[in-house]
Amino acid sequence: MTIRQALDAATKLLATEEQLLPAANRDAELLLMHTLDVPRSTIFAYPERELSEAEERSYWQHVYRRGDNEPIQYITGQQEFYGLNFHVAPAVLIPRPETEHLVEAVLQRVPQDEPLEILDVGTGSGILAVTLALKLPFAKVTAVDISLDAIAVARRNAATHHVDCRVHFIDSDLLAAVADSRFDVIVSNPPYIPEEDRDSLHPQVREYEPATALFAGPDGLEIYRRLIPQAFSVLKPNGLLALEIGYGQRTALAGLLTGWQDVAFIDDLQQVPRIVLARRPAPENP
Repeated sequence: MTIRQALDAATKLLATEEQLLPAANRDAELLLMHTLDVPRSTIFAYPERELSEAEERSYWQHVYRRGDNEPIQYITGQQEFYGLNFHVAPAVLIPRPETEHLVEAVLQRVPQDEPLEILDVGTGSGILAVTLALKLPFAKVTAVDISLDAIAVARRNAATHHVDCRVHFIDSDLLAAVADSRFDVIVSNPPYIPEEDRDSLHPQVREYEPATALFAGPDGLEIYRRLIPQAFSVLKPNGLLALEIGYGQRTALAGLLTGWQDVAFIDDLQQVPRIVLARRPAPENP
């Protein structure tokens, strides 16, 4: 079977699934690039190249997995975020482009050349901790997660990007393990999807990504209700809290942040409020 024949056959197979039809050709290409470990240009430059038996067998294993709605990222084991390549696995949420707004918001509001203590809550694959450590060379980052499997993935990413000396990982239910510490910045992309929305999600999300990283009670606010008071306790005066939020949660988050200063919301590219920022008030001068 040639590259062209493999791509055509895989595209046709994936296109039989309604959920996969819009991206069937793209997925077939990505899986073949991964199987052969070649760039896209090579696939199109040599369409008549014959696949070996091992390559063909591996390719179809990947295609069938995708046909079952398994995310491409779990099959290839990687996903780009903020221009960087990250390892991902079923233990962690797949990084989304929307979360890049969270990184941008923090970088615009903190000094780039001063020591900072940053806390990443629910680190998952470590994208926030690693990216901020790379962009803020004087910062020390503590990254917490309740999942040891997620921490293992995040540690690997920190090592890959050579920031493992400045990112410290801790197994913790939110801020329980760091309650006695103090931070300049707290960032988090917590679970925020209401349980009632579970059935409306794409099967590749609902059936494969970790539920603990997606769902947060009946209204999606369960984690925020715990996290925000805890963050207030461990932030330094004037410390920055930066959170990703879900669709339609702006009003609720504004209420949960009563008593904080400089509360601001940032829209994503679809003009949906996606990030909320707030500062712990500094004590008034006597």
